[in-house]
Amino acid sequence: MTAVTTSSRVDDLLHRSAVRSPGNTALVFADREWTYAELDDAVTRAAARLLATGAVKGDRVAAYGRNSDAYLIGFLACARAGLVHVPINFALQGAELAYLLEQSGSTVALVDPALRSAVDALRTETGVEQVLELRDAPGSLLEEASRGSVLALDTDVADTDLVQLLYTSGTTSRPKGAMMTHRGLVHEYLSCLVGLDMDAGDNPLHAMPLYHSAQLHVFLMPWLSLGARNTLVEAPDPQDLLRRIEADGHGAFFAAPTLWVAMANHPSFDDRDLSSLRKAYYGASIMPGPVLDRLRAALPDLGFYNCFGQSEIGPLATVLRPEDHAARPSSAGRSVLFVELRVVDEQGAEVAPGELGEVVYRSPQLCEGYWDKPEETADAFRDGWFHSGDLVRADTEGYIEVVDRIKDVINTGGVLVASREIEDVLFAHPGVAEAAVVGTPDQRWIEAVTAFVVPTADADADALPGELVEHVRANLAPFKVPKTVRIVSELPRNASGKILKRELRDGPA
Repeated sequence: MTAVTTSSRVDDLLHRSAVRSPGNTALVFADREWTYAELDDAVTRAAARLLATGAVKGDRVAAYGRNSDAYLIGFLACARAGLVHVPINFALQGAELAYLLEQSGSTVALVDPALRSAVDALRTETGVEQVLELRDAPGSLLEEASRGSVLALDTDVADTDLVQLLYTSGTTSRPKGAMMTHRGLVHEYLSCLVGLDMDAGDNPLHAMPLYHSAQLHVFLMPWLSLGARNTLVEAPDPQDLLRRIEADGHGAFFAAPTLWVAMANHPSFDDRDLSSLRKAYYGASIMPGPVLDRLRAALPDLGFYNCFGQSEIGPLATVLRPEDHAARPSSAGRSVLFVELRVVDEQGAEVAPGELGEVVYRSPQLCEGYWDKPEETADAFRDGWFHSGDLVRADTEGYIEVVDRIKDVINTGGVLVASREIEDVLFAHPGVAEAAVVGTPDQRWIEAVTAFVVPTADADADALPGELVEHVRANLAPFKVPKTVRIVSELPRNASGKILKRELRDGPA
C-alpha cells in the first residue's frame, strides 16, 4: 500500500475554498470583487511573477503598502512560491524602514506606488534588488495577476517552510522577526475558527492594517479558509465603517479598542441600523467599560470577544468569549485550541492561582525563533516553553488577567509597580480620555512613576495633573502615585492600537 502525504500550506486553504465554492465571492475591495476561483488563479499568476524576478525558495520579499486586494494577493503569492513574506508598517520611513529591510535580508519589495520613493532611496543601503508596485500602475503585481494563463508552478514548498517574518511591534525594544511556518499559521487559523465562532455566513468587514498579524491571521485568512465573503477597506474611518455595516449587513468586525471608541462616540452611531452585527472582536488592550456598556445597550444581540496574544504565536493565544464578559470584564480569557499555557515565577516554577507570574506557552502555532537573533531566541525559548514577557495572574479555571508587560513594570525605590494598575485608576477619572504610565530614570527613585494623559474635551488641562495625583493617592498606595503627570494631545501607538511606551520613556524630559 502506498502512503499518501499531504501538506497544510497557507495558500492551500484558499485553493480548497476555490475548489468547494469557485463562484462565491471571496473578496471585495474598492470597486473590485473576486470570486474564489479568480482569487486563487490571481495568486498563482502573482507567484509566477515573483519567481520571474529570480527569487528562489526562502528569499525574503518585503511588503510595504496599505490594505488592498493586491496586498493580500502578494502575501498568498509568496506562500505559493515558497518565498518569505515580510510585512512592514507603511508609516515607517528612513532608519526604521531601513532596519527592517536590511535585518530581514529582503531582496524584493512589493510597494504601493505612493510609497515607492521611500524604498528606492534605501536600495543600495539595504540590499533590495527589485521593487515591484502592488497596484495602480502599469505592470503592477495586481495587473499581471489579473490576466494571462495560469500555469503550474515548479516549486516544492513544505508546510514546515517559513512563510513570513512577523516582526514584533517593538513597544519595548527594536522589532524582532518571528519566523512563522505554514504549519504554525494553519494551526493558528484552526484555533481562531473554533475560539471565535467563525462561520462562512458571517459577512466580515476588515479594516485594520493587513501588515499586522491580527487582521491578517486572526480574521481574514481564517474566514477565507471557510469560504466567507470578505470586505476589505484601505483604512478605518469610523463614519464609513458605520455606513458599511448598515448598508451591507456585515455580521462580524474586528477593531482595536480605540476604533471601537471612535465608532461608539461618532455622531451618526445612534442613527445607524447596526442590527446585522453579531460578533465584535477587539484586542491589544482592554475595552473601556463605558464603551462596552454603550454598545451593549444599543446592540443587545452583539457578542464581544477579547483576543489576546502576540506576534510569536501567530498571534492568538487566549480569548474571552461573550458569555464571560459580564463576570470577568478585565480578563483576557482562556487559551485557544492549540495553545497550552502556564504562569511561572522567575525560576520557571508554576505559581498558585491568583499569584502574579509570567505566562509561558507551548504550541504548534509558535514561531521557530527570531530571524538572525540566536541569543534572543535562546532567551525566549527556555525549558521547552516560550516566555512571553507578559505579567499575568490566572484563576482556578484558567482565565488569565494581563497585569502588564514585564518590561513595563516600574522599579520605584526598589519596589515593583505594575503600570497598568495605575492606568486603570487614572482612566476612572472623568477628565481622562487616555492614559499611559511608564518609569522614567530618576537618581533618587531608580525609576519615577510618570503618567502621560490625554484629557477629555471638557477637562481643565491646567488643573488636571494635580487632580490626578490626588485621585491616585486616594485609591492606591503612596509609592504608586505618579511623581509627574504630563498632559499630551495624543499617545504614540502602532497600528494595532498598542501604546508605544518605549517612545514615552525615551522622549524628551
